[in-house]
Amino acid sequence: MSKVRVCFLGTPEFAVTSLKALLDDEHFEVVGVVSQPDRPAGRKLQLTPSPVKTLALEHGLRVVTPESLKKDPAAVAEIRSWGAEVGIVVAFGQILTEDFMSSFRFGCVNVHGSILPRWRGAAPIQRAIEALDAESGVTLQRMVKKLDAGDIIGIRKVKIRPDMDAMQLHDELAVLGADLLRVELMDYVRGNIGPIPQDESQVTIAPKIDKAECFIDFKTSACAVDGKMRGFVYGPGVYTLLQGKKLKLHKAVPLDQSSKSEPGTITAIADDHIVVACGEGSLKLLEVQPESRTRMKVQDFLKGHDLKVGDKLGI
Repeated sequence: MSKVRVCFLGTPEFAVTSLKALLDDEHFEVVGVVSQPDRPAGRKLQLTPSPVKTLALEHGLRVVTPESLKKDPAAVAEIRSWGAEVGIVVAFGQILTEDFMSSFRFGCVNVHGSILPRWRGAAPIQRAIEALDAESGVTLQRMVKKLDAGDIIGIRKVKIRPDMDAMQLHDELAVLGADLLRVELMDYVRGNIGPIPQDESQVTIAPKIDKAECFIDFKTSACAVDGKMRGFVYGPGVYTLLQGKKLKLHKAVPLDQSSKSEPGTITAIADDHIVVACGEGSLKLLEVQPESRTRMKVQDFLKGHDLKVGDKLGI
Protein backbone atom coordinates (compact mmCIF):
# COMPACT_ATOMS: atom_id res chain seq x y z
CA MET A 1 0.00 0.00 0.00
CA SER A 2 1.29 3.47 -0.88
CA LYS A 3 2.16 5.92 1.86
CA VAL A 4 -0.65 7.96 3.38
CA ARG A 5 -0.08 11.63 2.60
CA VAL A 6 -0.52 13.68 5.79
CA CYS A 7 -1.07 17.35 6.56
CA PHE A 8 -0.10 17.80 10.21
CA LEU A 9 -1.64 20.61 12.28
CA GLY A 10 -0.16 21.17 15.74
CA THR A 11 1.68 23.63 17.95
CA PRO A 12 3.07 22.65 21.41
CA GLU A 13 5.35 19.90 22.72
CA PHE A 14 2.39 17.54 23.12
CA ALA A 15 2.05 17.56 19.33
CA VAL A 16 5.78 17.14 18.69
CA THR A 17 5.65 13.52 19.91
CA SER A 18 2.98 12.69 17.34
CA LEU A 19 4.79 14.46 14.50
CA LYS A 20 8.00 12.59 15.29
CA ALA A 21 6.12 9.29 15.20
CA LEU A 22 4.68 10.08 11.77
CA LEU A 23 8.08 11.13 10.42
CA ASP A 24 9.60 7.86 11.63
CA ASP A 25 6.82 5.68 10.23
CA GLU A 26 7.33 4.42 6.68
CA HIS A 27 3.57 4.17 6.17
CA PHE A 28 3.13 7.96 6.31
CA GLU A 29 4.43 10.89 4.30
CA VAL A 30 4.08 14.28 5.98
CA VAL A 31 3.61 16.61 3.01
CA GLY A 32 3.27 19.79 5.06
CA VAL A 33 2.76 21.25 8.52
CA VAL A 34 0.42 23.96 9.85
CA SER A 35 1.22 25.63 13.16
CA GLN A 36 0.50 28.78 15.12
CA PRO A 37 2.49 31.93 14.22
CA ASP A 38 5.73 32.73 16.05
CA ARG A 39 5.03 34.23 19.47
CA PRO A 40 7.08 36.42 21.84
CA ALA A 41 8.89 34.31 24.44
CA GLY A 42 11.50 34.71 27.15
CA ARG A 43 12.52 37.82 29.02
CA LYS A 44 13.39 39.63 25.82
CA LEU A 45 10.08 38.63 24.23
CA GLN A 46 11.80 37.49 21.05
CA LEU A 47 9.56 36.00 18.38
CA THR A 48 9.92 32.25 18.76
CA PRO A 49 8.59 29.47 16.51
CA SER A 50 6.36 26.81 18.02
CA PRO A 51 7.93 23.44 18.91
CA VAL A 52 6.07 21.83 16.00
CA LYS A 53 7.29 24.42 13.50
CA THR A 54 10.86 24.01 14.77
CA LEU A 55 10.76 20.24 14.23
CA ALA A 56 9.14 20.62 10.83
CA LEU A 57 11.81 23.02 9.61
CA GLU A 58 14.54 20.70 10.89
CA HIS A 59 13.11 18.04 8.56
CA GLY A 60 12.77 20.39 5.61
CA LEU A 61 8.98 20.28 5.58
CA ARG A 62 6.72 22.92 4.12
CA VAL A 63 5.22 25.03 6.91
CA VAL A 64 2.47 27.62 7.02
CA THR A 65 1.61 29.61 10.15
CA PRO A 66 -1.65 31.52 9.60
CA GLU A 67 -3.03 33.71 12.36
CA SER A 68 -6.41 32.22 11.50
CA LEU A 69 -7.04 29.55 8.88
CA LYS A 70 -10.67 30.68 8.70
CA LYS A 71 -9.55 34.14 7.53
CA ASP A 72 -6.59 33.19 5.34
CA PRO A 73 -7.76 31.75 2.00
CA ALA A 74 -4.22 31.90 0.60
CA ALA A 75 -2.96 29.59 3.37
CA VAL A 76 -5.87 27.21 2.79
CA ALA A 77 -5.16 27.16 -0.96
CA GLU A 78 -1.50 26.32 -0.31
CA ILE A 79 -2.43 23.51 2.08
CA ARG A 80 -4.80 22.03 -0.49
CA SER A 81 -2.05 22.13 -3.11
CA TRP A 82 -0.05 19.67 -1.00
CA GLY A 83 -2.48 16.89 -1.90
CA ALA A 84 -2.75 15.43 1.61
CA GLU A 85 -5.22 12.59 2.12
CA VAL A 86 -5.81 13.21 5.82
CA GLY A 87 -5.41 16.11 8.22
CA ILE A 88 -3.99 15.13 11.60
CA VAL A 89 -4.72 17.69 14.33
CA VAL A 90 -2.88 17.58 17.66
CA ALA A 91 -3.24 20.61 19.95
CA PHE A 92 -3.30 23.01 17.02
CA GLY A 93 -5.19 25.79 18.78
CA GLN A 94 -7.50 27.04 16.02
CA ILE A 95 -11.07 26.23 14.96
CA LEU A 96 -11.32 24.46 11.59
CA THR A 97 -14.20 24.91 9.17
CA GLU A 98 -16.25 22.00 7.86
CA ASP A 99 -15.19 22.95 4.34
CA PHE A 100 -11.51 22.67 5.31
CA MET A 101 -11.93 19.35 7.13
CA SER A 102 -13.87 17.81 4.25
CA SER A 103 -11.19 18.80 1.74
CA PHE A 104 -9.14 15.73 2.75
CA ARG A 105 -10.07 12.29 1.40
CA PHE A 106 -10.20 10.82 4.92
CA GLY A 107 -11.21 14.06 6.64
CA CYS A 108 -9.44 15.42 9.71
CA VAL A 109 -8.67 13.37 12.79
CA ASN A 110 -7.73 14.70 16.20
CA VAL A 111 -5.68 13.35 19.11
CA HIS A 112 -7.44 14.59 22.27
CA GLY A 113 -5.99 14.25 25.78
CA SER A 114 -8.90 12.51 27.51
CA ILE A 115 -11.17 9.49 27.28
CA LEU A 116 -13.96 11.06 25.28
CA PRO A 117 -16.73 11.98 25.85
CA ARG A 118 -15.28 12.87 29.27
CA TRP A 119 -13.45 16.20 29.34
CA ARG A 120 -14.21 17.77 26.01
CA GLY A 121 -12.58 21.17 25.75
CA ALA A 122 -9.41 23.15 26.36
CA ALA A 123 -7.92 21.66 29.54
CA PRO A 124 -8.67 17.92 29.70
CA ILE A 125 -5.39 16.89 31.34
CA GLN A 126 -5.59 19.49 34.11
CA ARG A 127 -9.27 18.83 34.78
CA ALA A 128 -8.78 15.05 35.06
CA ILE A 129 -6.13 15.52 37.75
CA GLU A 130 -8.13 18.23 39.52
CA ALA A 131 -11.21 16.00 39.62
CA LEU A 132 -9.19 13.15 41.15
CA ASP A 133 -10.08 10.83 38.25
CA ALA A 134 -8.76 7.28 38.60
CA GLU A 135 -7.77 7.12 34.93
CA SER A 136 -7.18 9.25 31.89
CA GLY A 137 -6.23 8.62 28.30
CA VAL A 138 -6.15 9.84 24.73
CA THR A 139 -8.79 9.55 22.05
CA LEU A 140 -8.38 9.56 18.28
CA GLN A 141 -11.57 11.05 16.85
CA ARG A 142 -12.82 12.01 13.42
CA MET A 143 -13.32 15.76 13.66
CA VAL A 144 -16.69 17.47 13.24
CA LYS A 145 -17.79 21.07 13.66
CA LYS A 146 -18.93 20.54 17.27
CA LEU A 147 -15.99 20.68 19.69
CA ASP A 148 -14.50 17.24 20.47
CA ALA A 149 -17.77 15.54 19.50
CA GLY A 150 -16.51 13.43 16.61
CA ASP A 151 -16.84 9.65 16.29
CA ILE A 152 -14.13 7.69 18.08
CA ILE A 153 -11.50 5.79 16.08
CA GLY A 154 -9.43 4.58 19.02
CA ILE A 155 -8.62 5.08 22.70
CA ARG A 156 -5.59 4.49 24.93
CA LYS A 157 -5.98 4.56 28.73
CA VAL A 158 -3.63 5.11 31.67
CA LYS A 159 -4.08 4.97 35.43
CA ILE A 160 -3.61 8.24 37.31
CA ARG A 161 -1.29 7.59 40.24
CA PRO A 162 -2.07 9.39 43.52
CA ASP A 163 1.08 11.50 43.21
CA MET A 164 0.90 12.10 39.44
CA ASP A 165 0.78 15.70 38.27
CA ALA A 166 -0.50 17.11 35.00
CA MET A 167 2.95 17.38 33.41
CA GLN A 168 3.65 13.70 34.05
CA LEU A 169 0.25 12.75 32.67
CA HIS A 170 0.84 15.05 29.69
CA ASP A 171 4.06 13.23 28.80
CA GLU A 172 2.49 9.78 29.06
CA LEU A 173 -0.52 10.78 26.97
CA ALA A 174 1.69 12.30 24.28
CA VAL A 175 3.33 8.91 23.77
CA LEU A 176 -0.01 7.08 23.74
CA GLY A 177 -1.42 9.58 21.26
CA ALA A 178 1.43 8.90 18.85
CA ASP A 179 0.71 5.18 19.14
CA LEU A 180 -2.92 5.76 18.16
CA LEU A 181 -1.73 7.36 14.93
CA ARG A 182 0.62 4.50 14.11
CA VAL A 183 -1.99 1.79 14.71
CA GLU A 184 -5.63 2.89 14.76
CA LEU A 185 -5.28 5.66 12.18
CA MET A 186 -3.70 3.26 9.72
CA ASP A 187 -6.45 0.70 10.37
CA TYR A 188 -9.04 3.44 9.83
CA VAL A 189 -7.50 4.57 6.55
CA ARG A 190 -7.32 0.96 5.33
CA GLY A 191 -10.98 0.45 6.20
CA ASN A 192 -10.33 -2.16 8.87
CA ILE A 193 -12.15 -0.22 11.61
CA GLY A 194 -15.03 2.24 11.63
CA PRO A 195 -15.54 5.22 13.98
CA ILE A 196 -17.95 4.78 16.89
CA PRO A 197 -20.31 7.63 17.96
CA GLN A 198 -19.77 9.16 21.39
CA ASP A 199 -22.31 8.70 24.17
CA GLU A 200 -23.69 12.22 24.56
CA SER A 201 -25.17 11.37 27.97
CA GLN A 202 -21.64 10.98 29.37
CA VAL A 203 -20.22 14.33 28.21
CA THR A 204 -18.25 16.50 30.65
CA ILE A 205 -16.54 19.76 29.76
CA ALA A 206 -12.95 20.81 30.51
CA PRO A 207 -13.01 24.62 30.27
CA LYS A 208 -9.90 26.73 30.07
CA ILE A 209 -8.54 27.49 33.53
CA ASP A 210 -9.48 30.90 34.86
CA LYS A 211 -6.97 32.82 36.99
CA ALA A 212 -9.56 33.12 39.77
CA GLU A 213 -9.47 29.33 40.15
CA CYS A 214 -5.80 29.43 41.09
CA PHE A 215 -6.42 30.89 44.55
CA ILE A 216 -6.63 27.98 46.98
CA ASP A 217 -9.74 27.66 49.12
CA PHE A 218 -8.77 25.67 52.21
CA LYS A 219 -12.45 25.23 53.06
CA THR A 220 -12.47 22.41 50.51
CA SER A 221 -10.96 19.02 51.31
CA ALA A 222 -7.23 18.40 51.50
CA CYS A 223 -7.59 15.94 48.61
CA ALA A 224 -9.32 18.59 46.50
CA VAL A 225 -6.56 21.12 47.19
CA ASP A 226 -3.91 18.52 46.33
CA GLY A 227 -5.73 17.63 43.10
CA LYS A 228 -5.83 21.26 42.04
CA MET A 229 -2.14 21.69 42.89
CA ARG A 230 -1.16 18.66 40.80
CA GLY A 231 -3.55 19.56 38.00
CA PHE A 232 -2.60 23.20 37.62
CA VAL A 233 1.17 22.54 37.67
CA TYR A 234 0.80 22.34 33.88
CA GLY A 235 -0.13 26.03 34.00
CA PRO A 236 -0.97 28.37 35.60
CA GLY A 237 -0.18 27.02 39.11
CA VAL A 238 -1.92 27.75 42.42
CA TYR A 239 -1.30 30.12 45.29
CA THR A 240 -2.46 31.38 48.65
CA LEU A 241 -1.58 34.43 50.74
CA LEU A 242 0.75 34.58 53.72
CA GLN A 243 0.91 37.82 55.65
CA GLY A 244 -0.63 39.57 52.66
CA LYS A 245 1.91 38.28 50.12
CA LYS A 246 1.43 35.68 47.42
CA LEU A 247 2.74 32.21 48.23
CA LYS A 248 2.68 29.66 45.42
CA LEU A 249 2.10 26.06 46.44
CA HIS A 250 4.01 23.41 44.50
CA LYS A 251 4.03 20.13 46.38
CA ALA A 252 1.94 18.69 49.20
CA VAL A 253 0.50 15.50 50.64
CA PRO A 254 -3.13 15.28 51.81
CA LEU A 255 -3.59 13.86 55.31
CA ASP A 256 -6.65 12.14 56.74
CA GLN A 257 -6.21 13.80 60.09
CA SER A 258 -8.89 16.37 60.80
CA SER A 259 -8.47 19.54 62.82
CA LYS A 260 -10.86 21.69 64.83
CA SER A 261 -8.93 24.73 63.62
CA GLU A 262 -10.38 27.05 60.99
CA PRO A 263 -9.42 26.08 57.42
CA GLY A 264 -6.14 27.71 56.38
CA THR A 265 -4.70 27.61 59.91
CA ILE A 266 -1.19 26.21 60.39
CA THR A 267 -1.62 23.36 62.88
CA ALA A 268 1.92 21.96 62.92
CA ILE A 269 5.43 23.01 61.89
CA ALA A 270 8.28 20.52 61.44
CA ASP A 271 11.79 20.81 60.00
CA ASP A 272 10.67 19.95 56.46
CA HIS A 273 6.92 20.61 56.30
CA ILE A 274 3.94 22.67 57.44
CA VAL A 275 0.52 21.19 58.16
CA VAL A 276 -2.50 23.31 57.22
CA ALA A 277 -6.10 22.63 58.26
CA CYS A 278 -8.64 22.13 55.47
CA GLY A 279 -12.41 21.80 55.42
CA GLU A 280 -11.85 18.05 55.41
CA GLY A 281 -8.49 16.59 56.44
CA SER A 282 -5.20 18.51 56.47
CA LEU A 283 -2.52 19.38 53.95
CA LYS A 284 1.17 18.70 54.48
CA LEU A 285 3.05 21.38 52.50
CA LEU A 286 6.47 20.35 51.20
CA GLU A 287 7.45 22.86 48.50
CA VAL A 288 6.41 26.51 48.09
CA GLN A 289 7.46 29.68 46.31
CA PRO A 290 7.37 33.05 48.07
CA GLU A 291 6.55 36.19 46.09
CA SER A 292 9.45 37.22 43.78
CA ARG A 293 11.46 34.14 44.80
CA THR A 294 12.22 30.75 43.29
CA ARG A 295 10.59 27.46 44.19
CA MET A 296 12.00 25.95 47.39
CA LYS A 297 11.51 23.20 49.93
CA VAL A 298 9.59 24.19 53.06
CA GLN A 299 12.72 23.37 55.03
CA ASP A 300 14.50 26.29 53.31
CA PHE A 301 11.42 28.50 53.38
CA LEU A 302 11.20 28.24 57.16
CA LYS A 303 14.75 29.55 57.57
CA GLY A 304 13.63 32.98 56.37
CA HIS A 305 10.10 33.05 57.75
CA ASP A 306 9.19 33.10 61.42
CA LEU A 307 5.98 31.09 61.40
CA LYS A 308 4.11 29.64 64.35
CA VAL A 309 1.20 27.32 64.92
CA GLY A 310 -2.01 29.32 64.64
CA ASP A 311 -0.85 31.55 61.77
CA LYS A 312 -3.25 31.56 58.84
CA LEU A 313 -2.88 31.20 55.08
CA GLY A 314 -5.25 32.84 52.65
CA ILE A 315 -5.55 36.28 54.27
